[in-house]
Formats: sequence, C-alpha cells, structure tokens
Amino acid sequence: MIKIAGKRDAYVATPHKPRKDVGILYIPDVLGIYQNSQLIADQLAANGYHTVIPDLFYGDQLELNIFEGDQIDPSMDPARPNDFDIVDWIQEGRNNAGPQTTETIDPIILDTVRYMKEELGVKMLGAVGYCFGANYVVRHLKNGYIDVGYIAHPSFVQEDELASISGPLSITAAETDLIFPAESRYKSEVILRKIGQPYQIFLFSGVIHGFAVRGDISRKDQKAAKEHAFQQAINWFNTWLV
Repeated sequence: MIKIAGKRDAYVATPHKPRKDVGILYIPDVLGIYQNSQLIADQLAANGYHTVIPDLFYGDQLELNIFEGDQIDPSMDPARPNDFDIVDWIQEGRNNAGPQTTETIDPIILDTVRYMKEELGVKMLGAVGYCFGANYVVRHLKNGYIDVGYIAHPSFVQEDELASISGPLSITAAETDLIFPAESRYKSEVILRKIGQPYQIFLFSGVIHGFAVRGDISRKDQKAAKEHAFQQAINWFNTWLV
C-alpha cells in the first residue's frame, strides 16, 4: 500500500520481470481494494505489468459481509442485495464519505495516471475496469490518459463516451446481467464497429454480473469463465499495449 499525491491510498503490484515502459491501471468495482482485486493485480504483475489500484471511495467501499443472506435474486450480482440502492450510494454515499460520482472519482483516476507516468515511468498505459470501474476506463480511453482498455461486466457506461474512445477496447460479458444485458451488448457492438477502433466482446455462459472478480470457483463453469476472462485481458494487452 502506498499514498498517491500524498493523500490517496493505493495498492501497487510490482512485477519481478517488468515489461518496459508499460503499466496497468486497475479501476475496481464497488468493493474497492480487497483480497480479490489485489490477487488480480498480482496476476497482472506476474505477467510483467506494473499494476496500481487506487482507493476510489474514501473508505466507503462496500464489504462482502453486508451481502450475506438468502433474499438475493439468483439472477442478480450476489454483491448487491435486493434492498441495496446502488444509485443512491453513488449519488449520496454513506458514512459521511460523500458521493461516488464522476466529480469525485475522475480526479483520483487522473492523479493515479500521473503517478504511474511520472513516478513509475509508464509510457503506454492499459486499464482494467470491473463493474463500476468499467465506466471510468471508457471515460478516459482517450486524450492520452489510457491507451488500451479492458472492461468486464460493465456498469453505467454512457453510449456517447463509448463512441468517443480512441484506443482498443476488450469487453467481457456475463450471460445473465441486468446491468449489461444483451441489448446493451448489441448497442456496444454497433458503436464500436462504427468508430473503427479495435475491439472484441466475449460472452460467457452460466455466469452473472461480477463473475470475473468474484465468481464461485467451486463451480467448474464459473471458475473456467473467470480464468478465461483474465487471460482475455492478458492477451489483449500483450497485443496492443506495445
């Protein structure tokens, strides 16, 4: 754990055999920096990519233990119980931490980009975004901030921002996902085909929103999907982040 800009917590995963001049910004889901996101960052580092996860939430990230119970719709992300209003959390926040809107998140992303470029010497920057974090990969996949993007089961991505990207984008999607359903996948494909940037969209059966970070690896289908989704990201960066 480090501090970015003297104030922001971040997790850094350092490769033993780093690829020269490249790095990956990891923009997390609503659970922020925790065991699963750190393990994925470590895996990215094991593939040679200096990886940084910024704390986006000022301590207001959600925690797995609030999701325990038997009232969760099986078609929904188990990290979001039926009585949790994620839109209210984004707009209002909890625990006096303030909202989790673009006005508060964007400066954190840009501080982290500057840290990686100025302090770590990164010249080509990739970014992974899971769920909540996918929106910010798309927002900043332009203007020299992020060069190559990978997003999994994205949330709240705006069509006009997707149409404005200026770099390659890879998307992982879940078969059952009320936040990124089939209609959104088709619209994304139309937009990406029209703008002419390299893209790919992989769809995995038998999984729901959130599987690429917190799939149930005791189930063969979820374990395989999670592992293939990660390898999809590695292959994409190995191809385009050069």
